[in-house]
Amino acid sequence: MRRRPVALIIAILVGLIVLAGSFVPVQPLTDLRALLIQWAVITAGAAVFVGVGNLFAVHFQKIRRREKGSMYSLLLLVSMLGTLFLGMFGLFIGQADAWMQVAVDAIIVPVESSLMALLAVTLIYASIRLLRRRADWMTIVFLVSAVLTLAASAIIPILLPAEMADAIRSGITLTLAGGGARGLVLGVALGALATGLRVLLGMDRPYGGK
Repeated sequence: MRRRPVALIIAILVGLIVLAGSFVPVQPLTDLRALLIQWAVITAGAAVFVGVGNLFAVHFQKIRRREKGSMYSLLLLVSMLGTLFLGMFGLFIGQADAWMQVAVDAIIVPVESSLMALLAVTLIYASIRLLRRRADWMTIVFLVSAVLTLAASAIIPILLPAEMADAIRSGITLTLAGGGARGLVLGVALGALATGLRVLLGMDRPYGGK
């Protein structure tokens, strides 16, 4: 396949400028870094807009052809257009933040809570199935952590007084859930660092080169 040295040079140069601007406090360099980051944010926003348009077109075609699962596509489009109308109407009357907060509190928060509850039950079920197939100490730790976290959120506040329940729940959350979350964040950070270095060195070329 045809190589693209110009794209490679531009990608490496932009990456080095942004990286140097984060560590070297020189005014022209920091200004250039801020400009490049602003361009990246604008490009990402345009990409999100194009992605939403493509999502709308795909589900609209699915509804028009009466394919299987088109009812869910109709629900998605109605929700999307309703949220857009709510935001535009709130912007028109000068209360966009308040109207969008209503949508978040009435729709997004309940849906996220339901998904998190389903995720907790799914994790316990998956850990039990894993324990039947591979009964090692890591599986047991995973099962105990999931059960304790679920109990701290749903069972302990009912059985114990409020202050004691809050103390136990905070301890379990900070030690188990907090430790796992920090491990995931560290893993994501190391993965992003490794990916960035591979792009800077030209080993990976997500912009289309080889």
